[in-house]
Amino acid sequence: MIKIKENVSLAHHNTFGIEAKAKYFGVFRTIAELCTGLQSNQADKLLLLGGGSNILLTQDFDGLVLKNELYGIEKTKEDEHHIWVNAKAGENWHEFVLHCIANDWAGVENLSLIPGTVGAAPMQNIGAYGIEIKEVFEELHAIEIATGQLHTFDKEDCQFAYRESIFKTALKGQYVITDVTFKLNKNPQFNTSYGAIQQTLDEMGVKELSIKAISDAVIQIRQSKLPDPAKIGNSGSFFKNPVIGPIDYEGLKVEFSDIPGYKLPDGNIKVPAAWLIDKAGWKGKRFGDIGVHKDQPLVLVNYGRGKGKAIEQLSIDIRASIAEKFGIELTPEVNII
Repeated sequence: MIKIKENVSLAHHNTFGIEAKAKYFGVFRTIAELCTGLQSNQADKLLLLGGGSNILLTQDFDGLVLKNELYGIEKTKEDEHHIWVNAKAGENWHEFVLHCIANDWAGVENLSLIPGTVGAAPMQNIGAYGIEIKEVFEELHAIEIATGQLHTFDKEDCQFAYRESIFKTALKGQYVITDVTFKLNKNPQFNTSYGAIQQTLDEMGVKELSIKAISDAVIQIRQSKLPDPAKIGNSGSFFKNPVIGPIDYEGLKVEFSDIPGYKLPDGNIKVPAAWLIDKAGWKGKRFGDIGVHKDQPLVLVNYGRGKGKAIEQLSIDIRASIAEKFGIELTPEVNII
């Protein structure tokens, strides 16, 4: 039976460490507890929480917060080349990746140390170092909030796009993801060409490539660039990397000859948001208890007692600055509540 408490602090349930209160708060560890919570009188206004790594709380939540603590990982089937692994949505994503590596299940090693839960991974279509979730995704199960019915979504159903899925667009707020199945590889297909992975592997003296070596390299790179939320409140990358047309990109190169860009299969160009924010002079800027991280301008930080509203305003100011300087609109990756 789910226990619902009143006036609960959410400071330890979001990686920004923002102090905000939930009028009602409950934890579900089974599907039955989830359904009970969804049917409760307090569920008229609802917020689902996983690891709290992708939200910015700007005020108290005048409704019911349900925290997902569905745990479990199991191999469901295998063939000559693949292993299908099901993980419950409350599992910590990085711990899931390490579990796969320990079992020699390849495909998610480049996604090491990404904060959040398994349930949030397909919702965001998380990606890093040349890999996105959609490349290893098989299916997921989700409870429809309005009916309590369990539905299955395959890859096509999820409508994956860059840092998006149908759960952030047409079906936003309508489902609770309960578990995800991944199709992983018995024979690794190493991806070391993105970012500084190969350089880091060389510096680490790796002679024989493995999924653990790639994971170790990714962890080292991320730790060198990204602040630990346990030490400085943050939600990782606050903005998506913008995508612009080739004509616009060539126009920007006239004025900013060093602007980096990565050509996508459709011919458009992805521009690193971190470069834009740095070039606009925001990197390392501090405003009282909040600011832009000194090493990674994509990360907005709470130094201790920062308010969600102040961080939201900082993000608005950064977006306005980038639009004025480059004519590019930045889109937040973080859900602002």
